[in-house]
Amino acid sequence: VKGMRRSTPAQIIDHHPLQRELENDSTYWGGETGATTTLLVEQLADRQTRLTAVEATLMLLGIYEDTGSLIYLATTARDLRAAAWLLERGANLQVAHRFLNHPLTPAQAKLYAELAENSRIYTVAGHTVVIASAEAIDFHDEISTLAHNLRDVYDPAGLFLVVDLGDRVQVVARSTVDGIDVSAVTRQLGGGGHARAAAAMVRDGRREEVEAEIVRLLYETVRPSLTVGQIMTLGMPVTVSPDTSIAEMTDILQRYGFEGYPVVEGDGTDENGKRAIHVSQLRGLITRRQVDRAQHHGLATQTIDHFMRTDPVWVTPGQSLQDLQRLMIESNWGQIPVADPETGMIVGIATRTDLINLWGMPEQPLQRDRIAMRMETGLPEALLELLRLAGQAAEELNCPLYAVGGFARDLLLSRPNFDVDLVVEGDAINLARTLARQHGGRVRSHQRFGTAKWILPLKDQPADEDEPEGDLMSALAGILAPPASLDFVTARTEFYAEPTVLPTVEHSSIKLDLHRRDFTINTLAICLTPGRWGELLDFYGGARDLEDGLIRVLHTHSFVDDPTRILRAVRFEQRFGFVIEQRTLELIGDAVALLERITPARIRHELELIFAEERPEQALQRLEQFGVVQHLHPDLRVDNWVTTRFERLRGALQHVSTPPADLDQLYFAIWTYPLPRAAIAVLDQRLSMMHSTVALMEDLHDLKNLVPVLDNPALPRSQIYKLLDPRLPASRWLMRLISDSPVITAHIDLYENELRMVRAFTDGQDLKLMGLQPGPAYRDILEAARDAWLDNLIASEAEERALVETLVTSRLADPPSDTRSK
Repeated sequence: VKGMRRSTPAQIIDHHPLQRELENDSTYWGGETGATTTLLVEQLADRQTRLTAVEATLMLLGIYEDTGSLIYLATTARDLRAAAWLLERGANLQVAHRFLNHPLTPAQAKLYAELAENSRIYTVAGHTVVIASAEAIDFHDEISTLAHNLRDVYDPAGLFLVVDLGDRVQVVARSTVDGIDVSAVTRQLGGGGHARAAAAMVRDGRREEVEAEIVRLLYETVRPSLTVGQIMTLGMPVTVSPDTSIAEMTDILQRYGFEGYPVVEGDGTDENGKRAIHVSQLRGLITRRQVDRAQHHGLATQTIDHFMRTDPVWVTPGQSLQDLQRLMIESNWGQIPVADPETGMIVGIATRTDLINLWGMPEQPLQRDRIAMRMETGLPEALLELLRLAGQAAEELNCPLYAVGGFARDLLLSRPNFDVDLVVEGDAINLARTLARQHGGRVRSHQRFGTAKWILPLKDQPADEDEPEGDLMSALAGILAPPASLDFVTARTEFYAEPTVLPTVEHSSIKLDLHRRDFTINTLAICLTPGRWGELLDFYGGARDLEDGLIRVLHTHSFVDDPTRILRAVRFEQRFGFVIEQRTLELIGDAVALLERITPARIRHELELIFAEERPEQALQRLEQFGVVQHLHPDLRVDNWVTTRFERLRGALQHVSTPPADLDQLYFAIWTYPLPRAAIAVLDQRLSMMHSTVALMEDLHDLKNLVPVLDNPALPRSQIYKLLDPRLPASRWLMRLISDSPVITAHIDLYENELRMVRAFTDGQDLKLMGLQPGPAYRDILEAARDAWLDNLIASEAEERALVETLVTSRLADPPSDTRSK
């Protein structure tokens, strides 16, 4: 600054980080904002300074200029709050618009044309970078504006303008991705800035030299847009030994279904006793095609070392995808092991399929920010904090943690779902125990399956409510279903030895764990470890199918492996208003008959889940179209009568505090009401139903048989009692709901509100004192007394006493004959 000496103290206000030590009592005041003006506005707001409308508009212009009207990626929430504060104090947007959207000056237009003509495009670690250079002697206008214009044209990940101004070379740099930190380049050139916007003034150097130096620095500092580690399947891959026979290899192919398998010599374990292999043990790769050819030529007894591809290759997690692609082309290996660069131990595998799937994936940094924002806005703060704690512990143990399945799916659909399924690429039990040690609670685990439940320290183990964690745990009590807990599962894969039987499960990677899911929309995973928080894994197109509203299986054997997925497909289709994809529809038609081989309890469980949906009749009607309902019983229907009663049931449940039975039992009873009573036994055998459910269905059918009598408006009150009293309360409640007869409704209401409370004063002890010996006569006399009250034949205790004495005298005078055999 003219007139300012080196010894002059300065107060520096800047939103760029401080790059060096200050001298002469100078001070720095800054912060992470998109605009320096934001820092000034925050101070004015704290001091409650009054501004004129002109002052507010000028400061708003400063914020808009630095942040691209609040849309640059460096924009922060602080910038938005500052702009809002200025608008509240009269900042004029119309004026701001007029000054911000000014055309280029003639000098700028000339320089822009030269920069566009001298633009070079580089690909650095998978990123597109444009370097544009020009000469502009005695140029005095703003250069950074041209960077915005060129960026709109080329849409690069990184942009560098190199302008020779005669006595110096001006460098203006912009970035739109995390992998390119332009300030790391400009600092080496003597300038500064931040990761997304930076600049430098080079006084000693020619334009061509500066451009060459920028290219060199880019290759040193730019991080890959995506690395092998981000797409690989983490964990020890399935490997085979060179002496494996072709016949044995055929069984392995059938079990795991992969296209290629690394061939390794020998085996090993790490310090924890787990299987570990060094890259020096690699001998080659055997593929499905090679095995099929050997089988075709009758060479099943030969070992695979005669057919495998040799000259082993491997990559590291930090290498770029360009390196991986080049290596695949050069080696013709479609499956390449991934090894730790420091230890040489194999930590995963990367495949051609991983690269192909990547083509449809969105740019991860943007996707990650979007997912993180959805989690922060859609989840209760306490649950979000709990997931952060779990992610932090997982990162410390070096085992990535993912929220998967319905939680991830519903988050993308913006549907509330606080039931979190967590998968660990590592030891789930150890992670749960670590969290319990750090934060309290207890752990229940199953070593065989690699699962653990961390039961949080709530009521039975109260945390200190003066501590932040005490408040967190208390808040979680109202969010998570009791007992409040988190479930952790070690990533695993599975294979089916036979159709419809339960699968055999083995520990594996997150990618293979997701592959065993039923539908693509349930294969999404969201990483919870801090360094990858919000990263979405979508190996099988689940996000696309969510967007398109499709239910799609992962492979053609899905319904053969597990025919109950037919019922799940329909349940998800109706819940979300989606459509079952055409090929999946065809597979359903082919697999319905396989339901015969499924255990009854599994089918019943799927029906119970359907009954828990908002409108289960829609799913049942769809299942009827597929023939699944007829498979349960040939006479079972989902007609208008059933759907109308289902609607009545939901309406009635809104007006009761305690339902008379479980929801699925009520639905089952209504659904089977039109069937003959004998059909209940068939359904019970087909679905292995709960005894209480069968009892309700049978009792309601027995009550149905009494409808002709109950529908008589002249029915005596005592008869109404005798017909309804033996029935289950839920049966009476359902009959009132089902029936269209006002007479039956009135009779049930009469019973519930009055008749069922009527009792005689006389009891068995009174009858004994009258000289009557215990026996069936007791019941007859007491029922007669009750009936007299019900039919209004008596009106007082004395009249009841007289009636009972008459009946007892009659019995004593004429006792019933003894009909027992002599």
